[in-house]
Amino acid sequence: MEAKLKKELGTTMLKSTGYSGGGCISEGQSYDTDSGRVFVKINHKSEAKLMFDGEMASLEAILKTETVKVPKPVKVIELDTGGCVFVMEHLDMRGLSKHSKRLGEQLADLHLHNKRQLEKFNKEQQIVGKGAGQSEVAVVEKFGFGVTTCCGYLPQKNEWQDDWVTFYSQQRLQHQLNMVEKSNGDREARDLWAKLQLKIPQFFTDVEIVPALLHGDLWGGNVAQCAEGPVIFDPASFYGHSEFELGIAGMFGGFNSSFYSAYHEKIPKAPGFEKRNQLYQLFHYLNHWNHFGGGYRGSSISIMKNLLK
Repeated sequence: MEAKLKKELGTTMLKSTGYSGGGCISEGQSYDTDSGRVFVKINHKSEAKLMFDGEMASLEAILKTETVKVPKPVKVIELDTGGCVFVMEHLDMRGLSKHSKRLGEQLADLHLHNKRQLEKFNKEQQIVGKGAGQSEVAVVEKFGFGVTTCCGYLPQKNEWQDDWVTFYSQQRLQHQLNMVEKSNGDREARDLWAKLQLKIPQFFTDVEIVPALLHGDLWGGNVAQCAEGPVIFDPASFYGHSEFELGIAGMFGGFNSSFYSAYHEKIPKAPGFEKRNQLYQLFHYLNHWNHFGGGYRGSSISIMKNLLK
């Protein structure tokens, strides 16, 4: 692997720093190279390339907004032995402590970035002499993402949709429930979903949703801080409803009140926020059920029951 890394990165030096880290999906290690220190994620699964390509595209998209710090992606490299590595900038990270408020502000800026671009674009269109197609502003008017991204190691359906409720119901919840059905054939889940999917549009009455670039998997384990401020990593991005991001954030802790108040100062809670927050947590409980098994069944079922009350 190290010879392949040297060749692909065009470096004569490749020295392990002894620093390693990783989660339940991939392992990782840092190396010093001719052009600085890099972090290398390694995964031997057959779907590793799909997963890392999605992560690289996610980091590139977040990086372009210049709102919140992420590690700069370098390259996805296929290994001759099977599997894949993903090389990115090494950041000296530690647990998020004093930068929570700043993370709240920067995350809101990330979520508002596309909305601000749209406003800028519409303003430009009103200026006489600026014809359509001449704008420099990149805007996204649909929900989805240009490539497949994986939440954990399961691929997400990111095909573009005009309507958020359709996108979330079909390409997020239905997709997860199809996987539950395939592996568990859970009748209760099936019956509850049949009722719930009819009710979902009611949770979005009078809510205006502009596609926002999301991190997509923002739990406490995917945030940290470095010398310059907060960092987020391991994204599974797509353009969706900004509130979706706060679903998993509230499930496993790691975010304090200064984070939330700074965030909501820029993006206030819309009416019906609490119900939709449960609806967004449902996706993550189902995704955990599909990753880790029946331990997450109870939470998935009880959220569906709550939402039907």
